[in-house]
Amino acid sequence: MASLARLRLSRTLPLRGVRTIQTSADTTQLHTTAPTDPAEPFTVKLDAESFRSYKCDGPELEVEVTKNQLLTMYRQMQLMRRMEMAADALYKAKLIRGFCHLAIGQEAVSVGLEHGIVPNDRVITAYRCHPFAVLRGGTVAGVLGELLGRKSGMSNGKGGSMHIFTPSFFGGNGIVGAQVPVGAGVAFAQKYMGEQNATFALYGDGASNQGQVFEAYNMAKLWNLPTIFVCENNKYGMGTSAERSSANTEYFKRGDTIPGLQVNGMDIIASLQAVRYARNWAVNEQKGPLLLEFVTYRYGGHSMSDPGTTYRTREEVQRMRSTQDPIRGLQRYIEEWGLATEQELKQLDKDAKAEVDAAVAEAKASPEPDVADLWTDIYFKGTEPPSMRGREREEVCFVSYIRGSSGN
Repeated sequence: MASLARLRLSRTLPLRGVRTIQTSADTTQLHTTAPTDPAEPFTVKLDAESFRSYKCDGPELEVEVTKNQLLTMYRQMQLMRRMEMAADALYKAKLIRGFCHLAIGQEAVSVGLEHGIVPNDRVITAYRCHPFAVLRGGTVAGVLGELLGRKSGMSNGKGGSMHIFTPSFFGGNGIVGAQVPVGAGVAFAQKYMGEQNATFALYGDGASNQGQVFEAYNMAKLWNLPTIFVCENNKYGMGTSAERSSANTEYFKRGDTIPGLQVNGMDIIASLQAVRYARNWAVNEQKGPLLLEFVTYRYGGHSMSDPGTTYRTREEVQRMRSTQDPIRGLQRYIEEWGLATEQELKQLDKDAKAEVDAAVAEAKASPEPDVADLWTDIYFKGTEPPSMRGREREEVCFVSYIRGSSGN
């Protein structure tokens, strides 16, 4: 594979406004020789400009990784992209309706986050949520089934793209910025229960000016909550650039008394190290909340209804794809460090495609929800009243009927 360094036109994000953070996907250097044992850790060194810190020292540049971990991250990034590409095709075929927001180009954030936390940590985000749902315990088939409105979906086909959950993933939330105070509340519960875990509350640069975001900052700092506020800065809130919407585009500095860290969100290893640092800050050192800003980029539009080229040029998008793609960056690391060959990585790509193709077929084969399912999931299971009224006074559904229809 040709080195991305030969293709790179710029070492910084080629957008309006001055950025000093490094956003190349392939500048991490091998620091010690990679061992033959795939589970044995070895050290790599991040570029000096991978982070910018505010009121904190920031992470170490030397990072321990293993061959197994890097190959797993590579496969997961390919799987997430293939899944989102499948959703794109299904939407264009009119099999997916309504809102659908894809995260193609931002895979280093979701996969890096998952590898830096533990199963009992909590994650909550907005509507660009599909990768997080899979990585936090869901399945590709479950996500695609939900997008298609089928029973096999993770919310039984009734939630759609923006409402997908697992026991450690609190959504998928459709109201801009509303998930941030909810995330602070989840962290409050963790502290109240004495759990040694953190909550990562994600939002975009477009939601960063919401008043409720700053209210959540204040409460989290007052109560010293283990909340990691994560801004996925993909440079555009819907069709408005960060510079046009925000007087201060250094989102990691917006917490006032809360320290912050700006991260190269196009390099999976930088993302991983930043999340490890944040979790250690909140859980092990018990220093309270922290702000992370991942500087990243989405290749597609804000949603499927947005072509994504009316407020930026096609050349800008193509330049990011060809010079700073996070998957190609990790591919270069793996090949140049002698961890796997190009052919071995191509096989991982084929495996990811086959898994997504099978998930698409499974989702399509699943039936749509029954009419009786309209009356389920309104109350917590076991707490339903004897009957529920519908749109009209005469429209009444009895719980016994629902249980009989579902076979429970």
